[in-house]
Amino acid sequence: MLFREDIENREYDFLSENACKSRESKGRELPEVPCEYRTDFQRDRDRIIHSKAFRRLMHKTQVFLSPEGDHYRTRLTHTLEVAQIARTISRILGLNEDLTEAIAMGHDLGHTPFGHSGEKVLNQIHPGGFRHNVQSLRVVEKIEGTSTTRGLNLTWEVRDGIVNHTGSLKAETLEGQVVNISDRIAYINHDIDDAMRGGVITLDMLPKLPMEFFGERKSQRITKMIESVISYSDGSNEIAMKPEDRKLLLELRSFMFEHVYNNSVVKKKEDINKAEEIIKYLYNYYIEHVEELPEDVIEIAKEEGANVASKDYVAGMTDRFAMNKYEELR
Repeated sequence: MLFREDIENREYDFLSENACKSRESKGRELPEVPCEYRTDFQRDRDRIIHSKAFRRLMHKTQVFLSPEGDHYRTRLTHTLEVAQIARTISRILGLNEDLTEAIAMGHDLGHTPFGHSGEKVLNQIHPGGFRHNVQSLRVVEKIEGTSTTRGLNLTWEVRDGIVNHTGSLKAETLEGQVVNISDRIAYINHDIDDAMRGGVITLDMLPKLPMEFFGERKSQRITKMIESVISYSDGSNEIAMKPEDRKLLLELRSFMFEHVYNNSVVKKKEDINKAEEIIKYLYNYYIEHVEELPEDVIEIAKEEGANVASKDYVAGMTDRFAMNKYEELR
């Protein structure tokens, strides 16, 4: 049998000196008795996977607001793809796969219904703005939990990785940095796949140099990008892609913003307008009708105000739940 202490000891035998060891975690805000069988990072991963917010990701939009078909990505499938890529990179670099996986599983828990369209609306109407990475951290610290405790009481390293998973933000651990770059690798490649399936773009439309270098097939591109990250980051105290390869990745990303993310076929104006209308209506409705919020959200309203409680509740909705609530309340 392998107990927690055995797993922790093995980390020093097999992981890189730059890896974050479970035993060296900065710990939790509330001290807990260690699990006999799982490390703290393994427990964090399990808590995230068993959370309600994680289950709701299966019904949250990734890119296409009104996809016709069963094969388009959702926030849940995106999360699983990020975790797969991140674990591969961490394994080869000798980093802590359990920490990497926990961060990857929790990185998008704060995403709104209707993808970035919903995030944009809440950012405009909520005092102080709205960012999904900050909301993801809030989900695990304040919103999820049990009937008697609020928050999942995750380790500092997992929370740091979740809030710093996007854009130019930089996690303190290499495992968190792996999730950051894996997120970009995942969404660019699976969004190309979805856009081609949806007839929005064709293979010959994609920029020539990146496709020649990374490959025409999704698996080729992902493998090449992973290899670039691994070869450039090996032995380093920073996770990054080779600079020349990163330029090609950013060229692909720019193409996707121009031809897919802002495309009128993908983001039909009527769908965007409807999403904006639903988010605004629900947000304002629950500010005025706090008593109709779930009991745990009412407690947030008492402590932090109706606008914060309404933001938390609306941001946590799935696309279809938000649409149904909107129709019910109108």
